[in-house]
Amino acid sequence: MDKKIAFITGCSSGIGKALALALHQRDCRIVATARNLDSISDLKAKGMAVHSLDVTDEEQCRRIVEKVEDDEKKIDILINNAGYGLMGPAIELPGKELARQFETNVIAPMVLTGLAARSMKRNNAGLIVNIGSVSGITATPFSGAYCASKAALHALSDALRMELTPFGIRVMIVQPGAIQSDFGNTAGKIISRILKKDSWYHPFKAEVEARAKASQKNATPTHEFADQLADQILSDQPRPVVRLGRVSTIMPLLKKLLPTPLLDKILIRQFGPRR
Repeated sequence: MDKKIAFITGCSSGIGKALALALHQRDCRIVATARNLDSISDLKAKGMAVHSLDVTDEEQCRRIVEKVEDDEKKIDILINNAGYGLMGPAIELPGKELARQFETNVIAPMVLTGLAARSMKRNNAGLIVNIGSVSGITATPFSGAYCASKAALHALSDALRMELTPFGIRVMIVQPGAIQSDFGNTAGKIISRILKKDSWYHPFKAEVEARAKASQKNATPTHEFADQLADQILSDQPRPVVRLGRVSTIMPLLKKLLPTPLLDKILIRQFGPRR
């Protein structure tokens, strides 16, 4: 039986790299991408195909997908994992930063989905896996842009799932909870760039920085998450919505069950800002 070809973005670290390894161990042929090729040299050493890819460059995405189709003859699985978290008070986020957040977390996955789906349509089979977040269900203070981008990705994934049904293409939206990654460090660097001394929220700087690192407290080990998700991806009947990792179920449950004022109080107490 032919190996499944899995095209994965954002493989330099964290979930992307762990998924590449987990699926490789399950006998998939992995096409791993990252902006910096050096960051995935270890994956190349294991026999994976690697490509430098900036997911926000539509023309580059087109060229890489065409090359993968030429080299591998098909794409069975696309995993849209590349992304980052823009943290900071919503009212003070520069427009360019907000646009970049949506360009990376929402538009890029849709562009790649459109490109990879052509290969899948020819085979009347395929799986699109979009890595969303539990934050796309329950928004928290100082992460509004990130939460909004993931909520948008969830909604688009729901639409894609229905629209691609006639062509044999399945869509899975993954909503991780707290997973070990470099998320907090990356978000922290962005905060230091955005939060100026004259900001309304400068007195709450500690709370803003704490929110950026919150997902790393008692986080689920990345390899455990990747092993569980790899099994879901390769299932004969992949679930349309997959929630894995710490707090991946409790946060949506709180959103569903609690009155909004009460939920707001809980989230403000947890993440600030307090008077």
